[in-house]
Amino acid sequence: MYMAVAPASSGSDRGAAVVLQQLDADGRPNGEQVLVDRGGLASAVAQAETRRPRWVWQGTRLWYPELLAAGVDVERCWDLSLTRAILAVSLLCGPSPYLDSLRADASTHEGSDLPRVLLPPARSPDQHSLFDEPQEVSGPFLDEIVRELGAQRSAIAASSAPGRLTLLVAAESAGSLVAAEMEHAGLPWRRDVHEELLERTLGPRPPEGSRPMELERVAGELRAALQAPALNPDSPQELLRALRRAGIDVSTTRSWDLERQHHPAIGPLLTYKKLSRLLSANGWTWLDAWVRDGRFRPEYVVGGVVSGRWASRGGGALQISHQVRDAVRADDAHVFVVADAAQLEPRVLAALGRDPALATAARGRDLYQGIADQGFGGDRAKAKLAMLGAMYGATSGEAGRLMPQLTRAYPRAMGVVEAAARAGESGEGVSSYLGRSCPPATEDWYALQRSTTAEEQRRAEASARARGRFTRNFVVQASAAEWALCWLAEIRRRLAASGIPEPRSRIAFFLHDEVVLHVPSVDAVQAETILGAAATAATHLIYGDIPLDLPITTVAVTSYAEAK
Repeated sequence: MYMAVAPASSGSDRGAAVVLQQLDADGRPNGEQVLVDRGGLASAVAQAETRRPRWVWQGTRLWYPELLAAGVDVERCWDLSLTRAILAVSLLCGPSPYLDSLRADASTHEGSDLPRVLLPPARSPDQHSLFDEPQEVSGPFLDEIVRELGAQRSAIAASSAPGRLTLLVAAESAGSLVAAEMEHAGLPWRRDVHEELLERTLGPRPPEGSRPMELERVAGELRAALQAPALNPDSPQELLRALRRAGIDVSTTRSWDLERQHHPAIGPLLTYKKLSRLLSANGWTWLDAWVRDGRFRPEYVVGGVVSGRWASRGGGALQISHQVRDAVRADDAHVFVVADAAQLEPRVLAALGRDPALATAARGRDLYQGIADQGFGGDRAKAKLAMLGAMYGATSGEAGRLMPQLTRAYPRAMGVVEAAARAGESGEGVSSYLGRSCPPATEDWYALQRSTTAEEQRRAEASARARGRFTRNFVVQASAAEWALCWLAEIRRRLAASGIPEPRSRIAFFLHDEVVLHVPSVDAVQAETILGAAATAATHLIYGDIPLDLPITTVAVTSYAEAK
């Protein structure tokens, strides 16, 4: 059963009416519409939840935050906007009036050789921060919601793999619920620990616009070493000029470039860069902006990366620096249970290729060591370099020399990434196992490939190779991302049924292949069991009964810094 929710009228009145409509299993209206004013929405949803519907709405972010704020959570949903984004480019879907209109409106990314990796930083019309007060009930009306649900279901049913695509849509929508719940609950964050760390590392908090004491001290050392008393080390142009005047021949100020140089200024400069990075990424200004009431609440963007990985807007949620992780402390009588899906992408590659030799190498142990024992004389470093090269398209150097050996050992798995690379080089799109696709090349890309001058041909060949490297990795990364989504959804479902005395979602943080639960200390063992069982279930849900382990490691800690 579905339950559609939509505004009953347009306008900016915060108390505007909302209409709920029950739909049958085929997505057709079934019963009378229920009209409630906005203030009664949470109560109406809570009552409807007893029938376990799948909520159909324009976007989870439009409706779910205010339900959570009222103490109401939902079990399932169908996020039309996230589903629309998947179907618009999925190669599993053939043409239809609905999909044709989506594809005509979709950005073609003209002028770019590769699909855009991240969404634009600006918020889309159906997204708002949890800290913003929504001013209007926006979005399409009920008949449009019902019509689009029907069009999406028809597109999936007519696809070449409706079962897989249905699972992907369900997992993506479940991810949207988890993201909203994570934002609502927040990640526990001790401001006092963070401030003490900043003072210990940078010195006391300086006046606005001034450098902290330790940063200024190191800047003085750098100026003295470069004999540049007026140097502003925050200016890359000034810094490069000062380095070159001192005889340090570098073209960038990146750390990897500087570390190869031998000069008394290099030590202070690397120290300055590290301290400056801490100040800009997680300093006092960041703390004021993003930590409230002992919680870090960033804005997660589900499907924000073209491969289906999540992104975030503001706060750097998916890049929590090791320098500040000790500030992530569990509440009293609670622990973090941190789970990591070890070596997820190469294991997923084994599943994609149904490669028995690679599955054997991965079974019950360190996959890279398993590969090394099978064909690299036990040299784990070489085995890892070869596998990463295969997934990321390293065709030169040591990784390139090892590729033939890897291909002989695992022809099916290597065949998957090689086929994806050839498709990308020819301008075609490729898909994950469940059906998330990257767009085909743009017309500008094809025009460059048709060019005739020697210089343009060199550019065309480089662009084709770059696109091949992208598609080679896309099929693996996107398939790993959808496994992680199914894992996340299974964790959420199993936690809800576990009896652990907390709200429905105890998922505090999610990063690609890592999940952090925040649970009472007495329930840590049960939480670890749930994490492992959910991983096994996710593998079976996607790939069926295959002889392949996608194991996870878990650890219970009171500080996130203790997890790794």
